[in-house]
Amino acid sequence: MLQMVVTGLLCGALLGFVMQRGRFCLTGGFRDMYIAKDNRMFYALLIAIAVQSIGVFALIQFGLIEFSAGAFSWVATIIGSFIFGIGIVFAGGCATGTWYRAGEGLLGSWIALFGYMFMSAVMRTGVLAPIDQSMKSVQFATNSIAETTGISVWVFIIVFVGIVLWVIIRELKKPKVAIPAMKPKRSGLSHLLFEKRWHPFFTAVLVGLIAILAWPLSEATGRMYGLGITTPSANILQYLVTSDMKFVNWGVFLVLGIFLGSFIAAKASKEFRFRMPDAKTGITSFIGGNLMGFGASLAGGCSIGNGLVMTAMMTWQGWISLLFIILGTWTSSYFVFIRPYAKKKNAVVAEKTVIT
Repeated sequence: MLQMVVTGLLCGALLGFVMQRGRFCLTGGFRDMYIAKDNRMFYALLIAIAVQSIGVFALIQFGLIEFSAGAFSWVATIIGSFIFGIGIVFAGGCATGTWYRAGEGLLGSWIALFGYMFMSAVMRTGVLAPIDQSMKSVQFATNSIAETTGISVWVFIIVFVGIVLWVIIRELKKPKVAIPAMKPKRSGLSHLLFEKRWHPFFTAVLVGLIAILAWPLSEATGRMYGLGITTPSANILQYLVTSDMKFVNWGVFLVLGIFLGSFIAAKASKEFRFRMPDAKTGITSFIGGNLMGFGASLAGGCSIGNGLVMTAMMTWQGWISLLFIILGTWTSSYFVFIRPYAKKKNAVVAEKTVIT
């Protein structure tokens, strides 16, 4: 039990610290791909996937950890991922982003987090569990891309890493936008950790390394998986309601550690403060959290469980889920950001035409 608490909290705190300082927000990244045509955060995700894939399959190769891709519940993955993508825009952050932003004192994220935990629990052991199980029963027997094609997983990893390296080099060669440099208020390690802006690619490497670390630490306690947010989040609420210790595992301390690590990073960088949302934002955040919980439970993972981990494991579930999370984010962004802006712009133009 002590090992579970210590290693889970430590791994989660590292992840929360890095994500908070590096502003590793996949919701903003997916949204910016569509609205701002900025792909940097998506490229950062690909880096984290590549780093983790190399490390985890090396551990598997040496017999240090075990992994089974299982079956592929394709209908549940597609529908759930799309709904999850819609939800993260309303919630203002993905599953991990909601945890680390809650650690910054953003009360809207607390509201979204409760909705996320609540609906995840309802989908797993509540009244919606039969729907969840029924949709997941429609599946293909093989989830592993390597097993389906009969090609070694290392071929896919090498090709993927090559593509990622090409993308990185191409991106780094682009002319940099000059940003006025502010005089540092700190020096040395303190400046690097808590003041200097972290490059998303550097942050991604750290996230990938932490994702590798999560596998042996988790499996040492009997939980045969790496980073995961949805099930542990549901487990916290289920434990609080039932006091049943079966819901307490390494993943629970991982997500609590994310909150702790983000809080430490935010306090040390003077970015922590309680921020109360207005009523409309609070309601929207709660709705978004519920959509996140429903979608992630149905899809078998969130932007971390599917978008970072199952992609690194070269599974159909991971890559198809990532695609539909992005599509869901873009769809939601259109109705939340693009369409209202277009209507407002057209109204202003119409008003000016009437005046003239």
